[in-house]
Amino acid sequence: MPTSPAPSAALPIARRGALTRLRSLSPESGDALLYLVGSLFAFVTILGSATGLYAQWGELSVAPFLLGVVASIALAAVARRHRRSVPLADLPAPRDHRALKGRLAVALCVFIGAVAIPLSLEIVWRFNSDPGTHQQPEVITVEHGGQEIALGGSPYHPVVNVHHEVPYHAPGQPNFQGFLPYLPLMALFGLPSSQWPTSGFSDARVFFCLTTIVVTGLALWLCPASGRRKLRALQVLVILPIASLPLTTGGDDIPVVAFLLLAMVLAQRRQPLASGIVLGIASALKFTAWPLAALALFAARGRRGERRPATMLLGMVAVLVPAVVPFAWRGPWALFDDVVLFPLGLTPIHSTAGSPLPGHLLVSAFPSLHRALPFSVGLIGGVLLARHLSRRTPQGVSEVCAIAGVSMAVLTLLAPDPRIGFLLYPINFFVWSYLFSGPEGKAEPTPSGPVVTAERQPHLASSTR
Repeated sequence: MPTSPAPSAALPIARRGALTRLRSLSPESGDALLYLVGSLFAFVTILGSATGLYAQWGELSVAPFLLGVVASIALAAVARRHRRSVPLADLPAPRDHRALKGRLAVALCVFIGAVAIPLSLEIVWRFNSDPGTHQQPEVITVEHGGQEIALGGSPYHPVVNVHHEVPYHAPGQPNFQGFLPYLPLMALFGLPSSQWPTSGFSDARVFFCLTTIVVTGLALWLCPASGRRKLRALQVLVILPIASLPLTTGGDDIPVVAFLLLAMVLAQRRQPLASGIVLGIASALKFTAWPLAALALFAARGRRGERRPATMLLGMVAVLVPAVVPFAWRGPWALFDDVVLFPLGLTPIHSTAGSPLPGHLLVSAFPSLHRALPFSVGLIGGVLLARHLSRRTPQGVSEVCAIAGVSMAVLTLLAPDPRIGFLLYPINFFVWSYLFSGPEGKAEPTPSGPVVTAERQPHLASSTR
């Protein structure tokens, strides 16, 4: 008489079955699922967001995501019909390229509907109506920082006085706007606002978005992975809600992620100096780039595969030192107060970035842990990470991205004043681990120097089987 599996054994079997079904989805069906998640996220944002700016984004983007669902399902049906009529082994490469172009066209339409149009409308509304309700506070913060630099000053000001006042704040915004919780290069995105203060083209979000598009396009053009994997990375980085919402409302993290992707691509191509320079740019924008930048040293390789961490570190220092030291020299405590203490919630004025994640809920229930929690998480997490790295040293970019994803997820979840949007870092890092894994993502140096991939060199592909 057959026996049913025990409940404890049935759960792993069910999980394996769900994973198998997800992996068996066609690329077009995977797109439809992702866009469906995006549309549900936008709908929930409309109903549940306490921020009117987020709700506006949801109202504008829910339809484009639904359009992406319908179009992807149609592409999946066409592809399924063709695959049934033609054996997979006989499927011509041009047909696969046409399918990829169709998916890319759908992605472009969703990007226009979920990012370009909402961003344009928010900028128009900002400059034609209430300037305090159509952008996140970080937009004003970056623009004021750029204006300070344009005047020859520093965007970092002394610690707040006894009345908890700060030098400037946006109209209708609380006085925490006086902090610039970013490193100096971020303020460069605000420089246009000093030249054209009344023009929508000076909005920092325009340059966040343009920089992200250009840097991401360059990174994916240089990436040796397959077109399918590149498109998935593109969707996560600039189209899905974890990117389209911040690009529309604030967006300062997205160009940082784009520079990190370009740096990892260059590391994969065994160009440690160029990778280090790009990592230096990302690290001079925001501290959130530092965990991956530090771990990337394990993936620094020369053309012959030898480790070159010193070369990568040299590239980072060549950018970081001239970008940060002048401002640190003029006001070291002001910079430390803005860039370190304020984001950690250790200044008299607290950031409003707290999201209902475990760390924030913990310090809300036990306020005495507000200072102890970040130090404890940093100490314990650092020890565990060092132990893992000593026992299983990462050998390539894919492993580095996976470790960085876990590290950033822990830091974000346990931070006392986190932004839920910071989860875009670990999510992207995990996707990049997939992007750079396997034969499709691995680069091999040729004797003459250019980098090729196994999928582009049949003799290499056959020799690795």
